[in-house]
Amino acid sequence: MRFLKYAIILFVATICFLSCEKDDFCTQNPVTPNLVLRFYNNKSLTEFKAVERFTMSTGGVTLFSNISTDSIAIPLNTIAEETVFTLIRNETDNDDNTGDESATLTVKYIPENEYVSRSCGFRVIFNDVTFETSGWIERLSTTQLESIKNQTNAHVNIFH
Repeated sequence: MRFLKYAIILFVATICFLSCEKDDFCTQNPVTPNLVLRFYNNKSLTEFKAVERFTMSTGGVTLFSNISTDSIAIPLNTIAEETVFTLIRNETDNDDNTGDESATLTVKYIPENEYVSRSCGFRVIFNDVTFETSGWIERLSTTQLESIKNQTNAHVNIFH
């Protein structure tokens, strides 16, 4: 009788142990990609040119404030088909806003949810991407992309 009791306990423990699954960890990088922009000199098309005292906002949210940079990675709105960014630069070093130059960058796209895995969930990729600009931006390296699926390289070069 005692043997049967231990056998039942061992059997239940074995069933419980075998029914457990290995923990699922997201080993992939399922991140929804940011839009990567590089800033170039309009007079020398291969030379990076930092934007001085750069501020960027979208929808009332400031993404960057008063920085100097030659590249940025910015998020797109995953629940809309358009994101409009306001880009402000100032070539002079002063405390007030005199000398501010404003530009807009409008990005239109079709968001698509992409299933990665059970542990990673979904990410959003952006298809049929188009760009429109105004203001101090002289030109873009491209006005449309097939898709944005990663953020390893710059998607668009901005010449100013």
